[in-house]
Amino acid sequence: MKIYNSKTKTKEEFVPVHEGLVNIYSCGPTVYNYFHIGNARPFIVFDVLRRHLEYLGYTVNFVQNFTDIDDKMIKRAAEENLTVKELGNRYIQEYFIDAKNLGIKKATHHPRATEHIDDIIALIQQLIDNGKAYQVGTDVYFSVKDCHNYGCLCKQNLDDLESGARIDIDVNKKSPLDFVLWKGQKPGEPAWESPFGKGRPGWHIECSAMSMKYLGETVDIHCGGKDLLFPHHENEIAQSESATGKTFVNYWMHNGFINIDNEKMSKSKGNFFTVRDISKQYDLEILRMFMLLVHYRSPINFSPALIEQAASSLNRLYNAYQQIEFLLNNKMQWLNVSIEANSNFKNALAQFKIDFETAMNDDLNTADAIASMFEFAKEIFITADSVDDAALLQEAKQTMKVFANVLGILRKKENQVDSEVNALLEQRAEARKNKDFATSDKIRDQLKAMGYLVEDTKNGQKLSKIE
Repeated sequence: MKIYNSKTKTKEEFVPVHEGLVNIYSCGPTVYNYFHIGNARPFIVFDVLRRHLEYLGYTVNFVQNFTDIDDKMIKRAAEENLTVKELGNRYIQEYFIDAKNLGIKKATHHPRATEHIDDIIALIQQLIDNGKAYQVGTDVYFSVKDCHNYGCLCKQNLDDLESGARIDIDVNKKSPLDFVLWKGQKPGEPAWESPFGKGRPGWHIECSAMSMKYLGETVDIHCGGKDLLFPHHENEIAQSESATGKTFVNYWMHNGFINIDNEKMSKSKGNFFTVRDISKQYDLEILRMFMLLVHYRSPINFSPALIEQAASSLNRLYNAYQQIEFLLNNKMQWLNVSIEANSNFKNALAQFKIDFETAMNDDLNTADAIASMFEFAKEIFITADSVDDAALLQEAKQTMKVFANVLGILRKKENQVDSEVNALLEQRAEARKNKDFATSDKIRDQLKAMGYLVEDTKNGQKLSKIE
């Protein structure tokens, strides 16, 4: 498998530190609200990365953190008359609801910053001892000028970064680029005891501390949105490598931005959507499909029209899968058999396997992987009805199921339809048996209005979702 490494700006052959084991750290949400669709993209994309590595046979140790203490959380908790801990607990629970509906697997570890204060303090102390951090009052800062490779991820030198830095009102910092590791307590804020005085951790240091605790000093893959590349991930490299003297991460992966109707998502523009908002209008499996139809490094535009296209694409794959199920479950005798069809279908299945794996191994190209599923779906619709090899159809079904699981789609249970739909199908079958075609047609129209197409085939009624 090849991965585009944001640090080297090239695709590189993926070789983990430990044979058979992949350690991944993925930046999680700050839990002061429901997460938005911009957050959803990395959660979905890197869930697929994990799934694909597991498909390739690796054991994946996947860590995704929760930032449960920061300025936004303190402000929101005060507005809602809650403690910061109560606010964090609420939105962590809400995260898992939306993540489950998006098909995102739980991480191996979901550490919270507030549960790792001792680890964070120990790392800060190590940086002070190494001469890479300094204390002013009860605040502690990282000294960027004492880090020899600062800018290695964003590919800018220190002078350029300093000239472009915003002027910070914090006069205690020696340089505008220096960043806080420990914030001294302000009145009314949560705080923890430390050798530096009562306070709380800065944002960047928590990820380094938790990554090292669960994954060791060198991580295989660290991932997140492109917006985190600088300064968050740059600062993680600086503080981690200054503490250990070792490479912090071997492969950096960053997904592209999401625009809303070709404009940057912004609360001020009124085009800011949480995943919970989207779930009121669409099944979140459709949102997942939408995210995967574009390569993860490319920008993606969100609009109702494109979501509808994703829904249609997802329905087409469901219908292809259900066509194979239908043939396996209802073909009591093989009709319209063609030796050529058997051969063509077998070749198409073999090519599907090659194309899907090639796409996924090429820097997680989900767009091409889904394209290969569409190609095979087309072959199912054209050829499968003339195939008389049950083992071949079963292999096709299993391959579709396995590859869909890699992408985290087609998650609904096989043949799962509403009980009302099943009852109508039975009534229609009885009507046709009694040659009551008026009732049969009426039920067919009723099912169509419910979003289902019924076809009468030589093997019985075939139900599919309307695309």
